[in-house]
Amino acid sequence: MVKTNGKSQVDPEELDLEHELPPADEQTGAGQTAAPQTEGVVSAEPTEVQKLRAERDALLDRLARLQAEFENARKRAAREQQDFKDFATTDAIKALLPVLDSFERALRFSDQGGEFRSGVELIHKQLEDALAKLGVQAVPALGKQFDPRLHEAIEMVDRSDLPDHQVIEELQRGYRLKDRLLRPAMVKVARNPGR
Repeated sequence: MVKTNGKSQVDPEELDLEHELPPADEQTGAGQTAAPQTEGVVSAEPTEVQKLRAERDALLDRLARLQAEFENARKRAAREQQDFKDFATTDAIKALLPVLDSFERALRFSDQGGEFRSGVELIHKQLEDALAKLGVQAVPALGKQFDPRLHEAIEMVDRSDLPDHQVIEELQRGYRLKDRLLRPAMVKVARNPGR
């Protein structure tokens, strides 16, 4: 210690020397390893740090799980909202399908030409375009293989010139909204007796 102006002060060189450990040879001998000296150090500190780290890791894990649950709930709510919207749209579209059928029948059996027919064709096209914007698509039927998930067979017709179960006539067009079938196509199906 050094005294200056009547006060005691610690010499920094003395502090460094006090905390220096002698080489391992001098502490324990040539072949032995020294046990660290822990005078004045509380041995509970490392376990408390470990506890705090474990608690922190547990909280971070919990936070990550809660964030994932929240994201899943948000996606589920958006999907349910879209499903509800599609369901509500389905009823409105089903109400419009008979109108579309009437237009198609009128165009198929109308002998009149000229402005009246072109006006009906224009209205029919507008209605088809409006439904297409909502995601409505016609179910392909004519010339396709009969599929009970998409087609409703009204009649079986014996035809040896066509493959078995081929749709030969579409009586009423079927429609789907995105992936949901709104109405199956009503069809006549070929039955080949030779096969």
